[in-house]
Amino acid sequence: MAHKIAVIGAGHVGGETARELLARNVGEVVIVDIVEGLPQGKALDMSQARPILGNSFFAVGTNDYRDIEGSDVVIITAGSPRKPGMSREDLLNINLKIMTSVMKEVRQYAPDAFIIVVTNPLDAMVYAAYRLSGLPRNKVMGMAGMLDSTRFATFIAMELGVSPSDVHAMVLGSHGDMMVPVLRYASVAGIPVTELIPKERLDAIVERTRKGGGEIVKLLKTGSAYYAPGSAAALMAEAILQDMKKVIPSSVYLQGEYGLSDVFVGVPVILGKNGVEKVLELPLTDEELAALRKNGEHVKELQKAVDAFLAEQGLA
Repeated sequence: MAHKIAVIGAGHVGGETARELLARNVGEVVIVDIVEGLPQGKALDMSQARPILGNSFFAVGTNDYRDIEGSDVVIITAGSPRKPGMSREDLLNINLKIMTSVMKEVRQYAPDAFIIVVTNPLDAMVYAAYRLSGLPRNKVMGMAGMLDSTRFATFIAMELGVSPSDVHAMVLGSHGDMMVPVLRYASVAGIPVTELIPKERLDAIVERTRKGGGEIVKLLKTGSAYYAPGSAAALMAEAILQDMKKVIPSSVYLQGEYGLSDVFVGVPVILGKNGVEKVLELPLTDEELAALRKNGEHVKELQKAVDAFLAEQGLA
């Protein structure tokens, strides 16, 4: 039976996520947006590329959430993007209203779907989706660690002039300036990057990774990144639907792992047919673990704001 994936939000990120899903031949894609004509136009354009790419599935655009019924995975990209000078946290109240509205529809029409959240501020938004969905923790996750890790890997590849496919990198923690790129788990064809790149250059790469999203926002001036986020979200959905057992850093609800509980933080997990099948606990130095736990405390403060908002709306 063919899989069905709903992408909520037909903006740049949603459109790229849908296009990447079709390119990967994962299944039927339904794009939902409140703007009339936008999801329909993008879906038609993508579908017309199907003969060129050899895809087996079409995209469908709609303004009606009833069309997501039966979806196996729901990817939420809807929300206001960051503008220059705006932090991810500045978006909290704006996007909480959008997430609340979206999850009401998802819970009605696709209550058992796996949920992948892309909307910023990521860790707070995936917590809101988790609270509003009523689903177990293995079915709700955020796309962040994969994006941050691929940015880290890209900068390493650019520094060394090597193929990006030979670089493996790992970023833990919240999706933001406090993320924790772990140098000890970064390698090029199995060679530790610490053997290939001087410390001062590695420090600069780490800092650029932390500011990677902001760098793109400044360059675009009227939006934020969407190619890499869309590709990352599509890969996560594919890993679940194809039971790939891929190790992908994702924002998940920790319950004791890394000494953190009741908080969404980016850590490496195995994604397969059961969603988050296992959280991998990597050996960390005291410094790395302290940075990760500091991340957790920061996200918990954002989660308190989410709790307060939901209580005000009578959704606690």
